[in-house]
Amino acid sequence: MTSRFIGLMSGTSMDGVDGVLVEIDVATSTAVRVLHHAHQPFDPALRRELQSLNRAGQSDELHRAALAANALARVYARVIDDLRSSVAGVCIRAVGSHGQTVLHRPGAFDGIGYTLQINSPALLAELCGIDVVADFRSRDVAAGGQGAPLVPAFHRAVFGRPDTTLAVVNLGGIANLTILHADGTTLGFDCGPANALVDLWCERHRGVPFDRDGAWAASGRVNASLLALFRRDAYFDRVPPKSTGLDVFNAAWLDACLEQHPRSELPQDVQSTLLQLTVDVVATDLRRTADAASELIVCGGGAGNVELMRRLAEALPGVAVQPSDAVGLPSGQVEAVAFAWLAHAFVARQCGNLPSVTGARGPRVLGALYPAG
Repeated sequence: MTSRFIGLMSGTSMDGVDGVLVEIDVATSTAVRVLHHAHQPFDPALRRELQSLNRAGQSDELHRAALAANALARVYARVIDDLRSSVAGVCIRAVGSHGQTVLHRPGAFDGIGYTLQINSPALLAELCGIDVVADFRSRDVAAGGQGAPLVPAFHRAVFGRPDTTLAVVNLGGIANLTILHADGTTLGFDCGPANALVDLWCERHRGVPFDRDGAWAASGRVNASLLALFRRDAYFDRVPPKSTGLDVFNAAWLDACLEQHPRSELPQDVQSTLLQLTVDVVATDLRRTADAASELIVCGGGAGNVELMRRLAEALPGVAVQPSDAVGLPSGQVEAVAFAWLAHAFVARQCGNLPSVTGARGPRVLGALYPAG
């Protein structure tokens, strides 16, 4: 028996919303088929507002966040309309709406901390007339977990293979690594920045939102002393479970590092060094946690960065580095599919977190339901 779900994802790269309509075998939760994909870019004003709300101390930020959530819900609704138009008359069980993370501080301050996603699932339910499942991360945080990453349970369901150790890395704004051990155990954590900093630097110096194919990074050289300075951040040596976001690895972090560097660098050399930072932390973490892994499946926007993929393969001799497209799921759709899968898990009252990944006290059903009108 199958059911259809929509998954919506707007990640830390803040380039827009990816939506997927998927068919899931509800008996096994492992057979997932994408029926349609849609993408809606953010208009520049909304993108700037979301980026601004990632920085603490903004004026009227509660008011602005509420209005941004409404604007985001309208973008989500347009994506849903696009998806539904491809399969008129098909019953959609629920929408999994992740929202836009703006602050992520699990375990901080009072021992519990918080994770905040801008979202307006009530408005989205009104606009689309479908049950909406949202707020996936906070229950795991309440149970003492990191609330992230949540996709490793989905990775295990769709990419795991018996008697084989392999890894999956999502290269969005942040690099998230999943280890699927041959014995069935699963680990996962955030390695550090991926597209967030290289996109920021590219937009600052070239006026374009990303470095297509990594060509600009390839034109520069890696500065070993600057790379070592980047690597001194205490986050990279923390033991999992751990997670991070743009409230740590952002423009202020990068500028502070550059101010400490003894001499200025050519912009393309900084770009090349930032790209190498992602390669180094992913390769180091993979060797540290799964030296036996024979395969690294890459998803997210970074899978389309030719230079990044080349360097990853070079840094991991003996490991088959390939985009998730090669194993049946387009790299730009994986996270959206994961939140459709998490919506299915909520509807079935199945646990969506993995305590071995997040550090939560136990498995929990993730999400909150906003019924259709």
